[in-house]
Amino acid sequence: FVRVHARSAEREARLEAHWWRGAKRFKVNGVAQTRISDILGRINVVFFAPEDVGLVKEGAGRRRQFLDMELSQIDGAYLTSLQQYRQTLRQRNELLRGAAPDEALLDVYDIQLAEHGAVLMAAREAFLAQLSDLAEAAHARIAGTEGGGDALEINYRPDVRGGENLAAVLEESRAGDLKRRLTQRGPHRDDADILIGGRAARVYASQGQQKTAALALKLAETELVKLRTGSWPVLMLDEVLAELDAQRARRLFTAVSEEVQLIVTTANTERDLETGGRPHAAFLMREGRLEAL
Repeated sequence: FVRVHARSAEREARLEAHWWRGAKRFKVNGVAQTRISDILGRINVVFFAPEDVGLVKEGAGRRRQFLDMELSQIDGAYLTSLQQYRQTLRQRNELLRGAAPDEALLDVYDIQLAEHGAVLMAAREAFLAQLSDLAEAAHARIAGTEGGGDALEINYRPDVRGGENLAAVLEESRAGDLKRRLTQRGPHRDDADILIGGRAARVYASQGQQKTAALALKLAETELVKLRTGSWPVLMLDEVLAELDAQRARRLFTAVSEEVQLIVTTANTERDLETGGRPHAAFLMREGRLEAL
């Protein structure tokens, strides 16, 4: 069980999450919620954990998950289209796996996928274009490469290229879909290229460079949420100092606006936080109790 009480200039909210008998249950201001759309966006949070390096080093699915989660928090139309697209995709794949798929029904699903898929692709393209500029600046601040060095760049790589019609693409690939019993084309196959110095970070960057790039993405996301919603999200960094030297850690904290509520967790209590002069309070969690240091 976890409870969050959040307050912003516009509103106040109390959220509760319960894990009970293998299922999650949520409440907002004491009222049970049954739809994910009623929860997302209530409290905007940007969270970084060590496994988020996977945004850079893992496959396309990890980056699509990132896009879907972040856009769903700040764009209600995107969340609606994403839910509809996923439902239609599941129905189409179930039909393809059947003994004798109804081609007329496939036509209907293709129209629905094209309609909702267009919303997803347009939103992802605009989001990544804006995120790339912010991430490049954040990366330069953390890595200390302002005015030179290896720049960070993020490029949208849609499965269905601009100028192509998704409905037509689905129609053209139908024979292959029927053979493989799977929908092979569409935004569920999208990806984003993350480059450092013009080279694929997933392949050529060191582990430290990959972590710095992932951090830059999270800082850029923080700024983008502020631009889109008018309010700063809470920024949570878990074990962010594990592979950062003191100088880079100091640059990281300096790169975050002091208007942002920043929560940093670490298991290394012997290391002083290089906060770059940022005022802060420190706490120790010991045997389930929180103690001020």
